[in-house]
Amino acid sequence: MLIDKRKGDKMSYKFKIVRGNAILNFSEEYCQSRCQLIESESFARVLRGFVNEGKRKENTTYTYLREVKSESIDIVNDLRTIFKLLLVMSVEEVLSSYPHFEGYFRDRDEFVKVIEEVYLFWRKLQRYSVVYNETTSRGYQNVQFADAQAKFEELVLSVYRTIEETALGYRHQVYRQITAGVNAGLRVTNMRSFLPYEYRNLDDIPFIETVIIHPPFITYSKRNKRDGIFPEIKHNPIEDLKFDSEQWFCYPAKVGNLLAFVYFNVAFMAQGVALCNLFELASEEEYRNRKPDIIYVYGYEDGEKNQAFYQDDENDMMVALLSASDDFDYFGYMKKMMLTLHNVRKINQRQLPIHGAMVKVTLHSGEVKNIVVMGDSGAGKSETIEQIKVFGAAYIRDLVTVYDDMGVLYLDDKGQIKSSGTEIGAFVRLDDLDAGYSFKELDRSVFMNPDKVNARIVIPITDYKDVVAPHEVDLFLYANNYEEGGEALSFFDDVDSALKVFRAGNRMSKGTTTEYGLVGSFFANPFGPVQRQEQTEILLHDYFNRMFKQGIKVGQLRTRLGIKGYEHRGPQEAATEILKYITGETELKQLEEE
Repeated sequence: MLIDKRKGDKMSYKFKIVRGNAILNFSEEYCQSRCQLIESESFARVLRGFVNEGKRKENTTYTYLREVKSESIDIVNDLRTIFKLLLVMSVEEVLSSYPHFEGYFRDRDEFVKVIEEVYLFWRKLQRYSVVYNETTSRGYQNVQFADAQAKFEELVLSVYRTIEETALGYRHQVYRQITAGVNAGLRVTNMRSFLPYEYRNLDDIPFIETVIIHPPFITYSKRNKRDGIFPEIKHNPIEDLKFDSEQWFCYPAKVGNLLAFVYFNVAFMAQGVALCNLFELASEEEYRNRKPDIIYVYGYEDGEKNQAFYQDDENDMMVALLSASDDFDYFGYMKKMMLTLHNVRKINQRQLPIHGAMVKVTLHSGEVKNIVVMGDSGAGKSETIEQIKVFGAAYIRDLVTVYDDMGVLYLDDKGQIKSSGTEIGAFVRLDDLDAGYSFKELDRSVFMNPDKVNARIVIPITDYKDVVAPHEVDLFLYANNYEEGGEALSFFDDVDSALKVFRAGNRMSKGTTTEYGLVGSFFANPFGPVQRQEQTEILLHDYFNRMFKQGIKVGQLRTRLGIKGYEHRGPQEAATEILKYITGETELKQLEEE
């Protein structure tokens, strides 16, 4: 239902569990002592969740507890009391004063297992704290945002260790300081957005001001692949929808030089929080009293499978809706819809969206080379760039990744082609990275389904100022991952030959989507150009003719990433040939090991 909240009001709940997400409202309830924690409503909810899960699965822990009390509510109440007593009393003292609890301790090892299972149940949840910047003393109090999370972490560990060691009758000799509090924290505000009248139903949804992630941040979604393209529709998909402001957050994102309001359901917190590693979070000064260029509603509970976008000409905005569905529970649906909206808007502005990666390479000689490698998902763009860093260490003074997945070509005031990006991060397959790379980046990355095929990390890789700056283009290459033969790096002699390859957008699918084998998509970009082929075709002829006239080298790079046995060798050879070309060397030297 639509809740009418006034500015400054906060979420009324203290704690809730939604689709495996535990959301703690620190503005309403913030515990500062062990006793407070156990007596809190939040702890009671966790215990109820634990007992109900045990009942549903009929596991051994629940069977053990049920032999003492048959009703779940009685088990929850008893455990809360016992845990509180164990903070200050030994097991023998508890049983002496409260003999009716003796049944729980009939097997001391089993009771310790109960403590462990409660703790594991808590840790298996994706845990998020939320704090409003208009706080009162009743919850969050005057503790600083970051400090509050650190103190809560210490409190949870202290409660768990004290209770378990009391039950065991001895202290542990080895302690593992794992993330026991929250995985991430959000500071939000209820500042009313500057939206057109048709979007007044979004007015009360709080905006995210600050995100704190506690690595390693590991998320699990229902899907690990994206399917199909996003269709365009002729009606506004979110007009007249109703939103419960306690179920939604808005992430104000900077997508290139566009402003996007991304509204996500708390049931899909991981997708919303992971945005901070991919898109720059806009400050209040940047979105206050400003209409966004893009509105995206992710995870609306309509019982449907809507995933469409709409061009709102009257308000000059791109709008999209994605239904709440297990089929869409994957970060690729969040990221790619945002890029689709960005790209369609850029096409309307006569700019050419590029599904690819761009690096600015500064050699020791001082020479700068800007390289764009274009290709669809799994073509080997990111992998090749990583290998350029490895094999070019002896030649490269500096390497800046301008964009990792999506950028645009546009014309400056003099008609010269320039390029800029959209994202500050990368959404990369773990399998395609060098062994050990993900571990080196453990402290910055968001890991997604690391135990599954197509496991991904979302990692920040570049500064926003470098993303949106206008960059010249020296090499414009198509990432060919499907041909085993031919030179790793070759150039086209004419526009028509180049357009034939780039327009076909062929690649050997690696299972990053639901496609398999050799597939193609118009201009290797199903996120805008496919939906607007006629407009894009005109831009292709214009920009490719300009590239040839302006001396930009247009060619193809055979990464061979889609060919069995070339998963690592292919990008390495491609990177080597690029380095030879820009340095003029016939053989590359390597830095001596220290």
